[in-house]
Amino acid sequence: MGGITSKSVASGMREAARALLAVLEPEQVRELRAVPGRLDAPELREWTYLPGPRPGLSTEGLDGRQREVVDALLATAHSAAGAELVRGAIEVERHRRARMGHSGPDRYWVRLLGDPDGDEPWGWRLNGHHLAVHVLVTGAGIRVTPHFVGAEPARTGNGPRAGLRPLGPEEDLARELITSLRGTARASALFAAAPPDDILTRADPFADPGLLPEGLPYDRLTPGQQRLLERLVRRYLDRAPEAYARECWSDAVHRGLGSLSFAWAGGLAPGDRHYYCVRAPDFLIEYDNTQDDGNHAHSVWRHVRHDWGTDLLRGHYTEQHF
Repeated sequence: MGGITSKSVASGMREAARALLAVLEPEQVRELRAVPGRLDAPELREWTYLPGPRPGLSTEGLDGRQREVVDALLATAHSAAGAELVRGAIEVERHRRARMGHSGPDRYWVRLLGDPDGDEPWGWRLNGHHLAVHVLVTGAGIRVTPHFVGAEPARTGNGPRAGLRPLGPEEDLARELITSLRGTARASALFAAAPPDDILTRADPFADPGLLPEGLPYDRLTPGQQRLLERLVRRYLDRAPEAYARECWSDAVHRGLGSLSFAWAGGLAPGDRHYYCVRAPDFLIEYDNTQDDGNHAHSVWRHVRHDWGTDLLRGHYTEQHF
Protein backbone atom coordinates (compact mmCIF):
# COMPACT_ATOMS: atom_id res chain seq x y z
CA MET A 1 0.00 0.00 0.00
CA GLY A 2 2.73 2.45 1.01
CA GLY A 3 4.79 1.68 -2.12
CA ILE A 4 1.86 2.37 -4.48
CA THR A 5 1.09 5.63 -2.71
CA SER A 6 4.74 6.59 -2.76
CA LYS A 7 4.80 6.02 -6.51
CA SER A 8 1.78 8.29 -6.91
CA VAL A 9 3.66 10.98 -4.96
CA ALA A 10 6.59 10.52 -7.34
CA SER A 11 4.22 10.89 -10.29
CA GLY A 12 2.84 14.15 -8.90
CA MET A 13 6.36 15.40 -8.33
CA ARG A 14 7.25 14.60 -11.92
CA GLU A 15 4.29 16.66 -13.12
CA ALA A 16 5.29 19.55 -10.86
CA ALA A 17 8.84 19.50 -12.27
CA ARG A 18 7.48 19.49 -15.81
CA ALA A 19 5.24 22.44 -14.94
CA LEU A 20 8.26 24.34 -13.67
CA LEU A 21 10.22 23.71 -16.85
CA ALA A 22 7.23 24.87 -18.87
CA VAL A 23 7.03 28.34 -17.25
CA LEU A 24 10.76 29.16 -17.36
CA GLU A 25 12.66 31.02 -20.03
CA PRO A 26 15.48 29.12 -21.81
CA GLU A 27 18.20 30.86 -19.77
CA GLN A 28 16.36 30.05 -16.56
CA VAL A 29 16.15 26.39 -17.58
CA ARG A 30 19.90 26.38 -18.11
CA GLU A 31 20.38 27.74 -14.60
CA LEU A 32 17.95 25.20 -13.17
CA ARG A 33 19.50 22.11 -14.71
CA ALA A 34 22.65 20.41 -13.58
CA VAL A 35 24.19 17.89 -15.99
CA PRO A 36 21.12 16.29 -17.60
CA GLY A 37 20.86 12.59 -16.91
CA ARG A 38 23.63 12.70 -14.31
CA LEU A 39 22.95 12.01 -10.66
CA ASP A 40 26.60 11.33 -9.91
CA ALA A 41 27.50 15.02 -10.22
CA PRO A 42 29.56 16.01 -7.14
CA GLU A 43 27.18 18.87 -6.36
CA LEU A 44 24.42 16.40 -5.50
CA ARG A 45 25.95 15.94 -2.04
CA GLU A 46 27.39 19.42 -1.64
CA TRP A 47 25.04 21.46 0.52
CA THR A 48 24.97 24.09 3.22
CA TYR A 49 22.36 25.83 5.35
CA LEU A 50 24.46 29.00 5.72
CA PRO A 51 23.74 32.26 3.85
CA GLY A 52 25.14 32.64 0.35
CA PRO A 53 24.48 31.66 -3.26
CA ARG A 54 24.07 28.08 -4.46
CA PRO A 55 24.21 26.41 -7.87
CA GLY A 56 20.87 26.55 -9.63
CA LEU A 57 18.00 28.87 -10.41
CA SER A 58 17.53 31.69 -7.90
CA THR A 59 13.96 32.35 -6.82
CA GLU A 60 14.90 36.01 -6.41
CA GLY A 61 14.31 36.78 -10.08
CA LEU A 62 11.15 34.73 -10.62
CA ASP A 63 7.83 36.29 -11.47
CA GLY A 64 4.69 35.50 -9.49
CA ARG A 65 3.57 32.57 -11.64
CA GLN A 66 7.03 31.01 -11.68
CA ARG A 67 7.32 31.27 -7.89
CA GLU A 68 3.90 29.63 -7.51
CA VAL A 69 5.13 26.67 -9.53
CA VAL A 70 8.30 26.41 -7.42
CA ASP A 71 6.15 26.46 -4.30
CA ALA A 72 3.98 23.70 -5.76
CA LEU A 73 7.04 21.57 -6.44
CA LEU A 74 8.30 22.18 -2.89
CA ALA A 75 4.92 21.11 -1.50
CA THR A 76 5.16 17.73 -3.25
CA ALA A 77 8.16 16.84 -1.06
CA HIS A 78 6.17 17.33 2.15
CA SER A 79 3.11 16.35 4.08
CA ALA A 80 0.66 19.09 5.00
CA ALA A 81 2.49 19.54 8.32
CA GLY A 82 5.87 19.53 6.59
CA ALA A 83 4.74 22.12 4.08
CA GLU A 84 3.50 24.32 6.93
CA LEU A 85 6.87 24.00 8.65
CA VAL A 86 8.74 25.03 5.51
CA ARG A 87 6.43 27.99 4.96
CA GLY A 88 7.08 29.03 8.56
CA ALA A 89 10.84 28.87 8.04
CA ILE A 90 10.53 31.04 4.93
CA GLU A 91 8.39 33.54 6.87
CA VAL A 92 10.99 33.73 9.63
CA GLU A 93 13.72 34.30 7.05
CA ARG A 94 11.69 37.19 5.64
CA HIS A 95 11.37 38.60 9.15
CA ARG A 96 15.15 38.29 9.68
CA ARG A 97 15.94 40.06 6.43
CA ALA A 98 13.43 42.84 7.08
CA ARG A 99 14.89 43.35 10.56
CA MET A 100 18.31 43.79 8.95
CA GLY A 101 16.93 46.30 6.44
CA HIS A 102 16.96 43.96 3.45
CA SER A 103 13.82 43.97 1.36
CA GLY A 104 13.05 42.10 -1.82
CA PRO A 105 12.12 38.59 -2.92
CA ASP A 106 13.11 35.36 -1.18
CA ARG A 107 16.56 34.00 -1.97
CA TYR A 108 16.56 30.24 -2.52
CA TRP A 109 18.07 28.17 -5.28
CA VAL A 110 16.38 25.31 -7.13
CA ARG A 111 18.45 22.68 -8.89
CA LEU A 112 17.24 19.89 -11.16
CA LEU A 113 19.45 16.81 -11.53
CA GLY A 114 18.53 14.36 -14.25
CA ASP A 115 15.47 14.35 -16.47
CA PRO A 116 11.92 14.11 -15.09
CA ASP A 117 10.71 13.13 -18.57
CA GLY A 118 12.97 10.07 -18.80
CA ASP A 119 12.96 6.61 -17.27
CA GLU A 120 16.14 7.08 -15.26
CA PRO A 121 16.30 8.31 -11.66
CA TRP A 122 16.23 12.07 -11.26
CA GLY A 123 16.19 14.53 -8.42
CA TRP A 124 15.92 18.12 -7.35
CA ARG A 125 16.72 20.29 -4.40
CA LEU A 126 15.82 23.66 -2.94
CA ASN A 127 18.53 25.25 -0.81
CA GLY A 128 19.03 28.58 0.89
CA HIS A 129 19.66 30.06 4.31
CA HIS A 130 18.09 27.72 6.89
CA LEU A 131 16.30 25.55 4.35
CA ALA A 132 17.71 22.52 2.54
CA VAL A 133 15.37 20.03 0.87
CA HIS A 134 16.86 17.20 -1.21
CA VAL A 135 14.72 14.84 -3.28
CA LEU A 136 15.50 11.71 -5.30
CA VAL A 137 12.86 10.09 -7.52
CA THR A 138 12.85 6.64 -9.14
CA GLY A 139 10.11 4.31 -10.32
CA ALA A 140 10.17 2.75 -6.85
CA GLY A 141 9.39 5.95 -4.97
CA ILE A 142 11.03 9.02 -3.44
CA ARG A 143 13.56 10.01 -0.79
CA VAL A 144 13.69 13.42 0.91
CA THR A 145 16.78 13.49 3.14
CA PRO A 146 18.93 15.27 4.18
CA HIS A 147 16.15 17.57 5.35
CA PHE A 148 17.18 20.73 7.21
CA VAL A 149 15.02 23.52 8.59
CA GLY A 150 16.27 26.43 10.68
CA ALA A 151 14.79 29.58 12.17
CA GLU A 152 16.58 32.83 13.01
CA PRO A 153 15.07 33.99 15.28
CA ALA A 154 13.62 30.83 16.74
CA ARG A 155 10.74 32.99 18.01
CA THR A 156 9.87 36.27 16.33
CA GLY A 157 9.39 39.07 18.82
CA ASN A 158 7.63 41.97 17.13
CA GLY A 159 5.89 43.18 14.01
CA PRO A 160 3.26 41.36 11.94
CA ARG A 161 5.04 38.03 12.38
CA ALA A 162 5.45 38.29 16.18
CA GLY A 163 5.29 34.96 17.98
CA LEU A 164 6.09 32.88 14.91
CA ARG A 165 7.89 29.74 16.09
CA PRO A 166 8.00 27.12 13.33
CA LEU A 167 10.26 24.71 15.25
CA GLY A 168 8.36 25.10 18.50
CA PRO A 169 7.01 21.51 18.62
CA GLU A 170 10.48 20.09 17.94
CA GLU A 171 11.83 22.00 20.92
CA ASP A 172 8.88 21.54 23.29
CA LEU A 173 8.55 17.77 22.91
CA ALA A 174 12.25 17.26 23.60
CA ARG A 175 12.17 19.56 26.62
CA GLU A 176 9.13 17.74 27.99
CA LEU A 177 11.07 14.50 27.69
CA ILE A 178 14.31 15.67 29.31
CA THR A 179 12.52 17.39 32.21
CA SER A 180 10.48 14.24 32.87
CA LEU A 181 13.65 12.22 33.50
CA ARG A 182 14.93 11.66 37.01
CA GLY A 183 18.10 10.46 38.70
CA THR A 184 20.45 8.27 36.69
CA ALA A 185 18.18 8.43 33.64
CA ARG A 186 18.58 12.20 33.39
CA ALA A 187 22.31 11.89 34.09
CA SER A 188 22.64 9.46 31.16
CA ALA A 189 20.73 11.74 28.80
CA LEU A 190 22.59 14.94 29.76
CA PHE A 191 25.96 14.62 28.04
CA ALA A 192 27.24 18.18 28.55
CA ALA A 193 26.42 21.27 30.58
CA ALA A 194 27.30 23.54 27.64
CA PRO A 195 25.66 22.70 24.30
CA PRO A 196 27.62 22.54 21.04
CA ASP A 197 27.43 25.66 18.89
CA ASP A 198 25.73 23.84 16.02
CA ILE A 199 24.44 20.45 14.96
CA LEU A 200 27.29 17.96 15.13
CA THR A 201 26.89 16.51 11.63
CA ARG A 202 26.94 20.01 10.07
CA ALA A 203 26.66 19.67 6.27
CA ASP A 204 28.50 16.36 6.07
CA PRO A 205 27.66 14.57 2.81
CA PHE A 206 27.22 11.25 4.65
CA ALA A 207 25.29 10.86 7.89
CA ASP A 208 27.24 9.24 10.71
CA PRO A 209 25.30 8.42 13.89
CA GLY A 210 28.65 7.75 15.55
CA LEU A 211 29.25 11.50 15.71
CA LEU A 212 26.45 11.80 18.23
CA PRO A 213 26.58 11.00 21.95
CA GLU A 214 25.19 7.63 22.97
CA GLY A 215 22.53 9.16 25.20
CA LEU A 216 19.77 7.40 27.12
CA PRO A 217 18.39 4.23 25.51
CA TYR A 218 14.70 3.90 24.74
CA ASP A 219 14.42 0.82 26.95
CA ARG A 220 15.33 2.87 30.04
CA LEU A 221 12.39 5.21 29.55
CA THR A 222 9.02 4.77 31.22
CA PRO A 223 6.10 3.98 28.87
CA GLY A 224 5.02 7.62 28.96
CA GLN A 225 8.52 8.82 28.18
CA GLN A 226 8.80 6.29 25.36
CA ARG A 227 5.65 7.76 23.84
CA LEU A 228 7.19 11.23 24.07
CA LEU A 229 10.30 10.06 22.22
CA GLU A 230 8.16 8.36 19.60
CA ARG A 231 6.18 11.56 19.10
CA LEU A 232 9.42 13.51 18.74
CA VAL A 233 10.75 11.12 16.10
CA ARG A 234 7.44 11.14 14.25
CA ARG A 235 7.50 14.94 14.24
CA TYR A 236 10.59 14.77 12.03
CA LEU A 237 9.54 11.82 9.88
CA ASP A 238 6.15 13.39 9.29
CA ARG A 239 7.77 16.24 7.42
CA ALA A 240 7.81 13.87 4.45
CA PRO A 241 4.84 12.84 2.30
CA GLU A 242 2.64 10.52 4.32
CA ALA A 243 3.50 7.32 2.44
CA TYR A 244 7.22 7.75 2.89
CA ALA A 245 6.83 8.88 6.51
CA ARG A 246 4.85 5.71 7.23
CA GLU A 247 7.53 3.64 5.53
CA CYS A 248 10.27 5.19 7.65
CA TRP A 249 8.35 4.72 10.88
CA SER A 250 7.40 1.14 10.05
CA ASP A 251 11.03 0.40 9.30
CA ALA A 252 12.09 1.87 12.65
CA VAL A 253 9.48 -0.23 14.48
CA HIS A 254 10.50 -3.37 12.60
CA ARG A 255 14.16 -2.86 13.47
CA GLY A 256 13.22 -2.26 17.08
CA LEU A 257 12.57 1.02 18.89
CA GLY A 258 14.96 -0.23 21.57
CA SER A 259 17.78 0.94 19.30
CA LEU A 260 16.72 4.59 19.76
CA SER A 261 18.54 6.85 22.20
CA PHE A 262 18.05 10.45 23.29
CA ALA A 263 20.68 12.95 24.44
CA TRP A 264 20.54 16.57 25.61
CA ALA A 265 23.08 19.29 26.38
CA GLY A 266 22.60 22.74 27.88
CA GLY A 267 19.90 24.33 30.01
CA LEU A 268 16.45 22.90 30.62
CA ALA A 269 14.35 26.06 30.89
CA PRO A 270 12.75 27.75 27.88
CA GLY A 271 15.17 30.34 26.55
CA ASP A 272 18.26 28.44 27.72
CA ARG A 273 20.82 27.52 25.08
CA HIS A 274 20.40 23.81 24.36
CA TYR A 275 20.92 20.92 21.96
CA TYR A 276 19.45 17.45 21.60
CA CYS A 277 19.71 14.48 19.30
CA VAL A 278 18.01 11.17 18.63
CA ARG A 279 20.26 8.41 17.46
CA ALA A 280 19.36 5.15 15.72
CA PRO A 281 21.32 2.68 13.58
CA ASP A 282 19.65 3.93 10.37
CA PHE A 283 18.82 7.57 11.01
CA LEU A 284 19.59 10.53 13.21
CA ILE A 285 17.89 13.70 14.30
CA GLU A 286 19.60 16.83 15.61
CA TYR A 287 18.32 20.12 16.98
CA ASP A 288 20.19 23.06 18.44
CA ASN A 289 19.07 26.43 19.72
CA THR A 290 22.37 27.89 20.87
CA GLN A 291 23.23 30.97 18.81
CA ASP A 292 21.91 34.48 19.51
CA ASP A 293 21.47 33.63 23.21
CA GLY A 294 19.20 30.70 22.46
CA ASN A 295 17.02 32.28 19.79
CA HIS A 296 18.44 30.72 16.62
CA ALA A 297 17.41 27.13 15.90
CA HIS A 298 18.65 24.40 13.56
CA SER A 299 17.05 21.03 12.93
CA VAL A 300 18.01 18.16 10.65
CA TRP A 301 16.78 14.68 9.77
CA ARG A 302 19.36 12.38 8.18
CA HIS A 303 19.07 8.76 7.07
CA VAL A 304 22.07 6.46 6.82
CA ARG A 305 20.64 4.35 3.98
CA HIS A 306 18.22 6.81 2.37
CA ASP A 307 20.17 10.10 2.20
CA TRP A 308 20.43 11.26 -1.43
CA GLY A 309 18.27 8.27 -2.43
CA THR A 310 21.26 5.93 -2.11
CA ASP A 311 19.10 2.85 -1.52
CA LEU A 312 16.78 3.57 -4.45
CA LEU A 313 19.69 4.26 -6.79
CA ARG A 314 21.39 1.04 -5.72
CA GLY A 315 18.21 -0.92 -6.35
CA HIS A 316 17.61 0.74 -9.71
CA TYR A 317 21.10 0.09 -11.06
CA THR A 318 21.12 -3.48 -9.71
CA GLU A 319 17.91 -4.21 -11.64
CA GLN A 320 19.43 -2.67 -14.78
CA HIS A 321 22.22 -5.27 -14.70
CA PHE A 322 19.92 -8.31 -14.55
